[in-house]
Amino acid sequence: MATATQAAAPPAGTVTDPIRVMVVDDSVVIRGLISRWVDADPALAVVASHRNGKLAVDDIERSNPDVVVLDIEMPEMDGLTALPLMLAKKKNLVVVMASTLTRRNAEISLKALSLGAQDYVPKPESSSSISTSVDFRRELIEKLKSLGPRARRGAGFARRPMRAETAAGQQVGNAAVAARPGAIVRPAFTLRNYSSARPRILAIGSSTGGPQALQQLFRDIGSTINDIPVVVTQHMPPTFTAILAEHLAKAALRPAAEAQDGEVLKPGQIYVAPGGKHLVLEKDAGAAKARLTDDPPVNFCKPAVDPLFDSVAKIYGSATLAIVLTGMGHDGAAGVKTIAAAGGSIIAQDEKTSVVWGMPGAAAQTGQCSEVLPLEEIGPKVIRILGGRR
Repeated sequence: MATATQAAAPPAGTVTDPIRVMVVDDSVVIRGLISRWVDADPALAVVASHRNGKLAVDDIERSNPDVVVLDIEMPEMDGLTALPLMLAKKKNLVVVMASTLTRRNAEISLKALSLGAQDYVPKPESSSSISTSVDFRRELIEKLKSLGPRARRGAGFARRPMRAETAAGQQVGNAAVAARPGAIVRPAFTLRNYSSARPRILAIGSSTGGPQALQQLFRDIGSTINDIPVVVTQHMPPTFTAILAEHLAKAALRPAAEAQDGEVLKPGQIYVAPGGKHLVLEKDAGAAKARLTDDPPVNFCKPAVDPLFDSVAKIYGSATLAIVLTGMGHDGAAGVKTIAAAGGSIIAQDEKTSVVWGMPGAAAQTGQCSEVLPLEEIGPKVIRILGGRR
């Protein structure tokens, strides 16, 4: 059967209802395997399973999924063709692309993100590899559970945080703003003053939603990073990171590439941590060099943000400017504390503009950030800081 609908479409579910998942893949083995994994988690439920994009598009309204796991290469209608048709049928539908680690599929996955997909998950090369891949199963289930609630809340679920205009260590929260006419209430954060030192490096960490956020950020700041190097850790597998670097080069109109082990960092260039390796910096003869390590995953991630932030803080201290963008989990939060302890400055992306407010939320909750800003305000703020203003 092309379709195995397991639940009738209800009205919008309550928050406690299982997240409704549609699985779309031309392999009956993979469809069955993913479906069993999903149904084994009480927070999730498979509502439909299809072998191609056309059948899935036709069934969106009836099955009413919150999240679709969408294969790229399928007969009759592939994933990239089906994606916009699905999104047109259901507002706030979350689509997670699934593809093997080929350059072509990596390109298509990043294209899908620009067309409205929320995330991607790399599939092992063969069905037998998928069935034994603990990492693939863990990553897929985590992403479905993190992204699913967003579909129900809708694009406007989070209130835009109020800009912080406070002294270091001051708590900003409901009580602090309640007396202001027309003030927007936000959760409380403790913020620190920005460092008085001019930044000599920009370090960025991101995950789910990161490729889109990074491209917007670099479009904004590309013309102003003449005098400092930029280092980026985005949670991505091999092949994907090389293509991401190419996209960032186009957005920033600056040289951008995967970091090479031992290369000296140069101002005006963007260095991306390659998939499957940690990027750290070390000082050698007065120069900062990139080092790629094969150390174990940190926070289940490789590359991970914490090792990069820790190494940057050791070399640049108070001249560090770091940004934590959208992403699942809490990677980067420990590194934020290290940077703050060294006197550097950190900006976290706000909840409303984050695809998942895991990493930036964890960074904000450390109380060590200087500001928590919407994505569209981060670039202009970086420009001011690099220009010697706050």
